[in-house]
Amino acid sequence: MEGDFIKINSQLRPLSWLYGMGVGFRNMLFETGFLKSQSYSIPVISVGNITVGGTGKTPHVEYLVRLLKDKMKVAVLSRGYKRKSHGFVLADKQTPMEAIGDEPYQIKQKFPEVTVAVDKKRTRGIHHLTDDQDTPNIDVILLDDAFQHRYVKPGINILLVDYHRLIIYDQLLPAGRLREPVKSKNRADIVIITKCPKDLKPMEFRVITKAMSLYPYQQLYFSTYEYDTPRLVFPDCQEPTEVPSGIESLQGRNILLLTGIASPEQMRLDLEPYAESIQPLVFGDHHNFKRNDIERINQAFDELPKPGLIVTTEKDATRLKQAEGLSDEVKQHLIVLPIRVSLLLDQEEAFNQNIIGYVRKNSRNSILVKGKDENKPKDSDRAGDRPRTISFRNN
Repeated sequence: MEGDFIKINSQLRPLSWLYGMGVGFRNMLFETGFLKSQSYSIPVISVGNITVGGTGKTPHVEYLVRLLKDKMKVAVLSRGYKRKSHGFVLADKQTPMEAIGDEPYQIKQKFPEVTVAVDKKRTRGIHHLTDDQDTPNIDVILLDDAFQHRYVKPGINILLVDYHRLIIYDQLLPAGRLREPVKSKNRADIVIITKCPKDLKPMEFRVITKAMSLYPYQQLYFSTYEYDTPRLVFPDCQEPTEVPSGIESLQGRNILLLTGIASPEQMRLDLEPYAESIQPLVFGDHHNFKRNDIERINQAFDELPKPGLIVTTEKDATRLKQAEGLSDEVKQHLIVLPIRVSLLLDQEEAFNQNIIGYVRKNSRNSILVKGKDENKPKDSDRAGDRPRTISFRNN
């Protein structure tokens, strides 16, 4: 049920109060205009949360990439968490993971035609993407994990909320996992309840809708995870195992669930009905696997009842490929289970049209805009050529 993964440390509530004072003061500086948020004449869509990790930002950014990439030129701008580089970095297919971080690396490998860049200062990153000769004619910029980055005022602000950790039941750090007070959700144009059960009942939909208490200008959606075809992390290893055709093909397998993500619980719940047994091997979010970690993985798989299989996430697979010391047996049985987001309750078409419609109305170079403008007189006032402030709430 919703909120079932929340744990509150009551002893730390005084520290949460102090933390909230600091966050509230910073937000007040933006709301009063003392600190400025910058708008852009190019569509900017932000995807983020107000909790500490684990809401599914990357799969939802990938959903937007799939939705838009065949219609316009898409750029993804991320902070590049835990990267070993500084400043603005524009990725290509040869850019190593260490230079841009695991999540941007994953996106670039999956969508090589999409522009992927990282910069801790998102305003600077946006200026590079819109002004540099290396990134011409960008139609829309997707900001990954930027809800707290208030120096940018996106055209659409998407807030992700984990179904199992609804923010309305959580508390501020360090007692809970909120990075901002619950009222910060009011900045969102779209709220998506993520990681929902596929059989979400209409009654739950109504209960959560009422509990979230959104404003009329805000839209609420519900999403779930679908799993694509599993594949080997090391396809060139000798004597690889037979890869299951899907999670339904895991019957009779003992699974070592190897994760270094913020919230692996949903993945475990999804696999439980199919596997013979599941043994979690959990590391911290964005974990860099060291020699002793690799030894733990090798030992855990040796001790796993047979027939055994190691299942990991796409984000973890990018880091495991760089690790040294994995045994041949581990490489032969290590598979990645790709995640894809889908929207529930027949909301997909409405959501897609909202996103595409916003970009169409505000894009400078979009082929959708050009297509519409081909029938206009040559001296017409083209919306894509004049500066303006983007506001999704006014669209």
